[in-house]
Amino acid sequence: MNKDRSLISTPGGGYEWVERDDFRVTETRLLREVSSFGEIGDDLKRAQDNLLISGDSSEVLRSLTRLPEFADEYHGKVKLIYIDPPFNTGETFEQYDDGLEHSVWLTLMRDRLTMLRDLLAEDGSIWVHLDDAEMAYCRVLLDEIFGRNSFVATIAWQKRTTRDNRAAFSASQDYIFVYAPSGASNWKNSRNRLVDSGEFSNPDNDPRGPWRSVPMSAQAGHATASQFYEITTPTGVVHSPPPGRAWTYSRERFEELRQRDLIYWPKKGDGKPRLKRFPTEGDGLVPFTLWLSAEVGGNPEGKRESARLFGDGEAFDTPKPERLLQQVIHIASNPGDIVLDCFGGSGTTAAVAHKMGRRWVTVERKSDTVNNFLRPRLEKVVSGEDPGGVTESADWEKGGGFRVLEVGPSMYEPSERRLLLAEWAKGEAFAEAVCAQLPGFRLDSSPELPFVGRKGRQRLAIIDGLATESSVRSIVESLQVEERVLVVAKSYLREAAQLLEDLSPGSRIKKAPQDLLDMKGRVLR
Repeated sequence: MNKDRSLISTPGGGYEWVERDDFRVTETRLLREVSSFGEIGDDLKRAQDNLLISGDSSEVLRSLTRLPEFADEYHGKVKLIYIDPPFNTGETFEQYDDGLEHSVWLTLMRDRLTMLRDLLAEDGSIWVHLDDAEMAYCRVLLDEIFGRNSFVATIAWQKRTTRDNRAAFSASQDYIFVYAPSGASNWKNSRNRLVDSGEFSNPDNDPRGPWRSVPMSAQAGHATASQFYEITTPTGVVHSPPPGRAWTYSRERFEELRQRDLIYWPKKGDGKPRLKRFPTEGDGLVPFTLWLSAEVGGNPEGKRESARLFGDGEAFDTPKPERLLQQVIHIASNPGDIVLDCFGGSGTTAAVAHKMGRRWVTVERKSDTVNNFLRPRLEKVVSGEDPGGVTESADWEKGGGFRVLEVGPSMYEPSERRLLLAEWAKGEAFAEAVCAQLPGFRLDSSPELPFVGRKGRQRLAIIDGLATESSVRSIVESLQVEERVLVVAKSYLREAAQLLEDLSPGSRIKKAPQDLLDMKGRVLR
């Protein structure tokens, strides 16, 4: 139902159906800085910092994909997207409402997944965490948006080990869908395997840490002559390759391994040589699709972590354990990669990404959740005041920082019969807001008024008032050869528009806000 329409957030925290070309859907909002914490970079490159953004995720994602400042950093460059949206269980939690009409929930997800697709890197992946309530429907939605060939796996996460005897069945698992634009067969070559720590020990106190030994022989049919030779052990015992087999390495390579103390001699030095394998040297383990709480934590662990940070009475309702996110982030990204979560909640994704050396962007709709949970938690991580979770296993101490941004207000103000410009849309703010609505245009860092931006050889001139013949003539005289101009004014004389066409064919003039709303290509499809 209403698949051909869109949703917008209402001030009361709900949603409203609107047409998909409604200005509240197509407008690109500005992202305004509120504050920062810890170490951050140059203000002119703020998009390169870790970002905590307050506002509706739909509006934030639209800004990240369209504003050149942010699109340069994120469009097609996000390595991992993990989202833990409301499950639509019908329950109401203190921090969010989890009971939406089915079509409302599906549309909310569709609009956000469509924009997330544009942010995802070709070798990246998106992980969508749900339970039984909407899991099957979202799988079909993901197939539609990303393509069935992008499906990688469905992970079953054991979220609890206790039994609920009030239910028909006691649900013990959630589901995490994994999709990758490059497809499973290609993505598996870029994702990380799990560290194989089984059966490792350190009987000789090797300073490199625990190891295990593997045989040093191979099938003779695939060997060369250099792999057939005798080896003398430290105790003087001479060994030839096993019958029908050859040594794995040539004598020259074997002697190199011996010099590096990578050969193990069993049976007190009498046995056939074996190769030392350290956990970091192996190929690692392919992840299972069943993730047990004993390995990655469950809901009770997440609740305890939140209680330690905020107090028992202040804990977040449904936090995920840090070990769960540690495994997701390890598999799907590397240090320095960008991790995005547009349903920020308690901030687990951002906190673990920070501890693991990833860049992160996290978005949360409710300002109270940002102020009471997300921001304080991330400040503790930066300051080294969060000893729990994966702090020790990630070898995290302190450092880094982040910027806090918020979605700016609409530049439009509805009246009874038409749309007007908002009162704040004046001067530099008006120029910046207009530029945000024009695909491909970029603000100049040092504008020479009335020129404020450009797109290739086309310049953008903003007139905060009436465009006259005199102003048009002055603008055209300032153009370089082969340059054209788009003039946006709050009103203009018909004679001025005609003069611009005569003096600079290909240049044009538009009136804000009406002509901005009529531009094509702004509707999310």
